[in-house]
Amino acid sequence: MRMKPSRNFLLGLCSMLALGFLYYSSGRISLRGWGHKSLYDKQGFFLKLDGTLPLELMYKYGNLSEGACKPGFAAAKMTAIYPKFTKLAPMFLDPNYKRFAKIGDYLPPFGVKLQEKIIDILLSATKSYGLGEEIDSMSCKTCIIVGNGGILANKSLGQRIDDFDVVVRLNEAPVKGFEKDVGSKTTIRITYPEGAIQKTERYEAESLFVLSAFKALDLKWLRYMVFNQRLRSTDGFWKSVARHVPREPSDIRILNPYFIQEASFKLIGLPHNNGQMGRGNIPTLGAVAITMALHNCDEVAVAGFGYNMSTPHAPLHYYEKIRMSAIKESWTHNISKEKEFLVKLVKAGVIQDWTGGICGAGC
Repeated sequence: MRMKPSRNFLLGLCSMLALGFLYYSSGRISLRGWGHKSLYDKQGFFLKLDGTLPLELMYKYGNLSEGACKPGFAAAKMTAIYPKFTKLAPMFLDPNYKRFAKIGDYLPPFGVKLQEKIIDILLSATKSYGLGEEIDSMSCKTCIIVGNGGILANKSLGQRIDDFDVVVRLNEAPVKGFEKDVGSKTTIRITYPEGAIQKTERYEAESLFVLSAFKALDLKWLRYMVFNQRLRSTDGFWKSVARHVPREPSDIRILNPYFIQEASFKLIGLPHNNGQMGRGNIPTLGAVAITMALHNCDEVAVAGFGYNMSTPHAPLHYYEKIRMSAIKESWTHNISKEKEFLVKLVKAGVIQDWTGGICGAGC
């Protein structure tokens, strides 16, 4: 008996669907592989990074005069290459910091869990939570993060660095005596106890002192500094620490730990380690500062970043004679993965690298 054509068609269709299901279930094909996923790397960045502005950004910024600050430029370009980016995190902790659930779920350095009491005490003493009225009121601000690399030496970038609205310096990197290359302006200096300037006379006349807390002990240390109390013990620190910070409480800030969390787990892709500090999952302070700037600055530049391990006799830092060969494998940082992240930002034009140390000739 011959089957009706419609019945033949239905049986054939069912067979095709069954075979298709088995083929798909076996993992030999992936619908995602045909679309969204193939355009991005595992961190969520576009694989194609050529610095080309999306059409909507070309229209938005194309008519601005040369040299004019571009409002929202860094965040717009970051979102264009990393769609998961959201500009939501303020630079410093303020009395409303508990509204950010993402930092409440983690211990330092990735959050504030179990540290709320001491943070509340510190914030009630400092009473200031921004960059200052003049800078905070700007509709568009440019920022530069000045790294400590020896690549800064003899570049004569000092004046150009000082032209930025916000100049960010890291740890104890000196200014005095190096103004020609690194500038003389410091808006904020981000550090932790072991990295802070220890000789009070080396501090700038004016700047904000910003703590990046990598452990609970760092916040306890800051309490001594804020209240100008004598530090009785340095147990628990991995090297000597500053015992006095010549700043008024109103000039002291606590860096939002969200930037450490985002840089580590999302942007660089370091091990999560159940949300705790562990081997190779702490970004460098430079990467943290860049992440902070992407959220809070309209244009972002860097200088003094990048280590060239092919030149072992080159100076490691601009202010001392230690050579590049002194770099050893870091227990906490993953320099190679961090460089991959920074190269993406430079290639896509999200940040400008004035000393060219991040990519070398590779961008």
